[in-house]
Amino acid sequence: MNWILLRGLTRSQGHWGDFAERLQAVLPPGSTVHTPDLPGNGSLHAEPSPTSVGDMVEACRRQLREQGIQAPYRVLAMSLGAMVAVEWAHRHPHELASCVLINTSLRPYSPFWHRLQPRQYPRVLRLLLTRPDAATLEAAVMHMTTRHPDQAEATLARWQMLRQHQPVSAVNALKQLWAATRYRAPSQPPAVPLLLLNGLGDQLVNPQCSATLARRWGAPLLTHPTAGHDLPLDAAPWVLEQVQHWLQTLPPLPRQAQHPHP
Repeated sequence: MNWILLRGLTRSQGHWGDFAERLQAVLPPGSTVHTPDLPGNGSLHAEPSPTSVGDMVEACRRQLREQGIQAPYRVLAMSLGAMVAVEWAHRHPHELASCVLINTSLRPYSPFWHRLQPRQYPRVLRLLLTRPDAATLEAAVMHMTTRHPDQAEATLARWQMLRQHQPVSAVNALKQLWAATRYRAPSQPPAVPLLLLNGLGDQLVNPQCSATLARRWGAPLLTHPTAGHDLPLDAAPWVLEQVQHWLQTLPPLPRQAQHPHP
């Protein structure tokens, strides 16, 4: 089974840190973890970012197809990446065996002031207007998305290095923000098993967004009492434990050969 990990706005595979390796270590035999970048981020930072979540889905599918990574997939995604996962499950449910959605927020289920907490408006506006250097920008992102992670200094240094070596252009950042702002989730839940995870310490997205989505879609929600928006960074062992337990509750997949993308 191929696992696909998708990050959020302007984030890349490098921002997973060692989480992908830790997930690989606890998955059942035969599982493989992949961390594709969305266009405009990470290894694809020179490419233009799509201006719609739907186009991000198709770009991700195309990338996996070109690399010979075949469906079915299990997807673990956070923030903007979770929007991509939801749209993917809506468009191509036969390709996804399950989705784990972390600290996501979706129209029309949550209002704008829940999807981006008002306390962050001044900081986000300042970042957009002042074009800060890598150190200043990543320090601000860490302040908004984490709650005192272990080895924070080393993590911040890694993020700054990623920003310097794989810079996300202002145009691509705005395109991703535009896509996230415009995206409207389907009115019906995807026909794919879903698990929602969130952290009560999320300073960027109101934790109520996940609670509302879980209630409307009838999906299980598990909540960490203190972790922030970057839940895999703040509470990786907890995330891994919840994913392991949830997988044990899912029915076995039918025995079928992997199939190429249509």
